[in-house]
Amino acid sequence: MTRIIIQNTSILTLDNHDTFFYPGVIEIRDDRIFSIGTWSPDAILSEYGGETRIIDGTDKVVMPGLVDLHFHTSVAKGYGDDLPLWEYLDRIWYPSIRALTPETCRTAALHSYITALKSGTTTVNDMYRHLDSLASAALQTGIRAVISNDIALPEHNLDSVADNVQAYHRNNNLGNGRIKVWLGLEWLPLSDAPLLAEIGKMKKELGTGVHIHLCESRTEIENSIKRFRKRPVDMAYEAGILGPDCVAAHCVHLSDNEIKLLAETGTSVSHNAGSNAKLGNGVARVQDMVKAGINIGLGVDACECHNSVDMFETMKITSYMQRATLEDASLGHPSQILRMGTSHGAKALGIDAGMLVVGKKADVILLDLKKDMMFTPLHKEPEQRRRMLESHLVFGCNGSAVDTVIVDGRIVVEGKKVLGVDQEQARVDMDALFHDLVASMPEVTVDREKGA
Repeated sequence: MTRIIIQNTSILTLDNHDTFFYPGVIEIRDDRIFSIGTWSPDAILSEYGGETRIIDGTDKVVMPGLVDLHFHTSVAKGYGDDLPLWEYLDRIWYPSIRALTPETCRTAALHSYITALKSGTTTVNDMYRHLDSLASAALQTGIRAVISNDIALPEHNLDSVADNVQAYHRNNNLGNGRIKVWLGLEWLPLSDAPLLAEIGKMKKELGTGVHIHLCESRTEIENSIKRFRKRPVDMAYEAGILGPDCVAAHCVHLSDNEIKLLAETGTSVSHNAGSNAKLGNGVARVQDMVKAGINIGLGVDACECHNSVDMFETMKITSYMQRATLEDASLGHPSQILRMGTSHGAKALGIDAGMLVVGKKADVILLDLKKDMMFTPLHKEPEQRRRMLESHLVFGCNGSAVDTVIVDGRIVVEGKKVLGVDQEQARVDMDALFHDLVASMPEVTVDREKGA
């Protein structure tokens, strides 16, 4: 049994009552939050039979770990950045992931999970390939991961339902339940109705979830209407894919009826503002989804689509895009955005975390309030301090302020370093992987006048 105590700190619980402690103390026992409250210098620690680690939280803020609700392991960040979505997929994304081996996939996953953890992400919802490799990298780094295959029709040379089912039986619940395996559907243009129905059937048989791209671009919707005479959300609904055990990524171009279907089925949406903007896909109807009661989390998408796995950047972009598009500075309030990045994502994935409450899973991060003066100035009166911290976290800081990361009650990042991993070797291996990958792919040229 292990115990971690973080004392004399600012604790942003992000619970349902906006509870804030300053100065505060939080105690973790094994994988759960045991106690949380106000700290005083003369407090006496209770007796405990196991090892105790005490962390001085002075000039730190403690908050729930971030949940990246739509993530892809990355191999080609910064390559072919000027291509729109469909051309990018055909010319960069699919050739690169088809070329992966289990060994190179593990290298890419290790690098991706290291960078995610270092910026405060404790959970990734990773749709990719070679799930044994993803699980191995997640176990080594200590990140919590929901992993799924890239299922498509056979002619697209990606993954099959059988691949995903086999990976489920090999990897689901590894690492004390820290690794979960869902079914993953690439997107409708690479699918058909029978494949969707097969995924819906297997979801029920396995009792697992589905991670799916829906309504990311206008061309996707046009393709669906042309081939099926139905919109993407309607297709997913009829196949039995939607529900509380489904995360629909993007959902940029939804009709009123599609918003209604997502709300009625309890389907969660991963809003990926940075990716949607960079690829020129548009701005999602976030406010309409919120009004309909849809649970919305946040994701960075592939690092190729956003060039960063930093969820603090994603939170900032999310708020800014809503305010700018709807010309309303009251939207995207930091308190709401922080919950999208934590508890909403945890709810979508069925994880008992996302807020600092006694009994919840101990997925916790500590940020350095002195880092590059990102959090200066900061009020000392507790309620004002809470409000300013929320503002600084969403609008004024980035993941480099993260000092310590705890996942499942275990310290996995300390002093900004991922423990148990050779970060420099991971960087060297990733560069070598990319060099070999590019050599095997057609040269990418971009017409700057036309965009592609």
